[in-house]
Order: sequence, then structure tokens, then C-alpha cells
Amino acid sequence: MTRRPRLSRRAALAAFAAVSVTAPWAFAGSYLNRAAILLESGDNEAKLLSRRFFDKELARVTHRLALARAEAARDMEVPEEVTLAHPHLLLALESYERSSDAAVRNNHEEFLVALSRAREESRIFVAVLKQSGWSLPNVS
Repeated sequence: MTRRPRLSRRAALAAFAAVSVTAPWAFAGSYLNRAAILLESGDNEAKLLSRRFFDKELARVTHRLALARAEAARDMEVPEEVTLAHPHLLLALESYERSSDAAVRNNHEEFLVALSRAREESRIFVAVLKQSGWSLPNVS
């Protein structure tokens, strides 16, 4: 019969502590990556659409993408550490969707108002994350 090496109590406690400390970051980190890509994509498309406002096919495509982003954010898992910030992510993505919808309908004023709201909600989202001790990764 061969003996298996045993972990010392101290080594086992250290391993448990490492997992306990990094587990919340891993889950919140995944959320932060997802949120960053959703916001970055929405803003990039809005910038392009604002430069080519009268391109109706571009507006239709960006609107479909904005709808999908908003739905993805509504359905994704939200870690407890960032629950206060998540509603602002939803509001930002819904505002990006409204701005692209306004472009489809050729309503420039409504497009600008919705785009302004999206960017403001994005700033609030980032600020609430920061107050909670988190920040969005740079996805560019």
C-alpha cells in the first residue's frame, strides 16, 4: 500500500483562502468583461451612426444589434458585488437601442437625446462600480 502525500493543515487553509479571495473577483471579473464589451460596442456603433445618420440600412443593423445587447444584459448573471450598478448598464443599453431606433425613423433630435442618455447612464454605471471597488477593463 502506497502512502499519498497529505497536505498540511496550513497548506489546506492557504489554498482555501486563495480560492475564497479570488472567487468573487473571478465572477465579478466575468461580469465586468461582459459589461465592458456591451457598452463599448454600443458606443462604437452610436459614433459610427452619428457620422452616417442618413444611412438607413446602417441604422437598421445597429438597431438589431442594440436590441440583442439589451436582451443579453437583461438575461446575464449579475454578481452580488455589482447589483447596484447593473440597472444603469440596462438603462444605458436601452438608451443606445432607442437612439438607433430614432435613426431608423429619421428623428435626429430624438437620436441625440437618447445617445446623450446612454452616455450619461454609462458614466453613472462606471461611477457606481467605482464606489463598489470595481472598474471596467479596457476592451479597446
